[in-house]
Amino acid sequence: MARTAKKAESLAEESQAMADAMSYVLDVADEKGVVTWSDVSDDISSGEWGRLIEQGILVDVDGDGFVVDDPEGVREALGESEAESGSWSSSTSEPGTDTDSSTDEDDDGGWSKWDKLAAGGTVLLFLGYSQPPIRDAIGGVLDIALGPLAATLPFYLMILVLAIFTSINSAILQGKLMDMDKMGEYQARMQEIQERRKDAKERGDDEALDEIQEEQMEAMGDQLGMFKEQFRPMVWIMLVNIPVFLWIYYMVQTNAMTVPGGVDYVMILPIFGELSSWDYRIGPMWAWIIWYFVCSMSFSQIVRKALDVQTTPNTDTEDTGGSTAAS
Repeated sequence: MARTAKKAESLAEESQAMADAMSYVLDVADEKGVVTWSDVSDDISSGEWGRLIEQGILVDVDGDGFVVDDPEGVREALGESEAESGSWSSSTSEPGTDTDSSTDEDDDGGWSKWDKLAAGGTVLLFLGYSQPPIRDAIGGVLDIALGPLAATLPFYLMILVLAIFTSINSAILQGKLMDMDKMGEYQARMQEIQERRKDAKERGDDEALDEIQEEQMEAMGDQLGMFKEQFRPMVWIMLVNIPVFLWIYYMVQTNAMTVPGGVDYVMILPIFGELSSWDYRIGPMWAWIIWYFVCSMSFSQIVRKALDVQTTPNTDTEDTGGSTAAS
């Protein structure tokens, strides 16, 4: 399905009013070829008209009006949305079906049971920072795999290796689990609503302001959805990275680190100079924590560039003049 059709399907799932608005615009386009705001203003709201333009369903034709981009794809999307809606309605009348459980997952923002288990595991791992038995148990298990390497490398190089590993893990999980297109749509919608609200205030259009206010209230659900999209990969990242961090903590507490032979210091840090112990505090933090974060933050940027992982949503949208048309 083409990109326009996917956007049409998303709008149709968003609300029945948007599906009806697209269907009506399609009918007008079939009849007249070019659609203008005056053709549809009696049947759809200015907010719905602006959304169709913002999402690229309607495309400007040299100032003469708008045409529907990929009409067949939009019709297909509307047909699929209606079919899914009918299927959902029939399944909800029979409690205990598989569709009911999938709907429950959708109500939780698309989090699967595995995401929820990962979140629970992450909370338990956090206890390792304050509970030595948990920290020692996790550190001891990881030391079976990491101990031989730690025995051959100076500890600051071991921290560097682990910082690179956690940076790669974070970049991959963010790239796989975070839907930047959807987050970009969330932000673009909120920005478009704010712009239309500003225009309506300048015009003194109280009716439009009331409609935009209602649309803003509906969009609050999008804000929650965007937060869940951002937090989901963090759960999996922490599930992997926290044990690594606890292993470093375990090594420092048990004084099992290796240092280069023939020297009487642990490491030389810029500004702070020679460190005689990883327990040395720089301000409120231990030296090893600062060294880990310096390595991690430095290599995170390199890894994301190398893997071409996008970590911020793309809110660039076509300048369709939706607000002007809607007014």
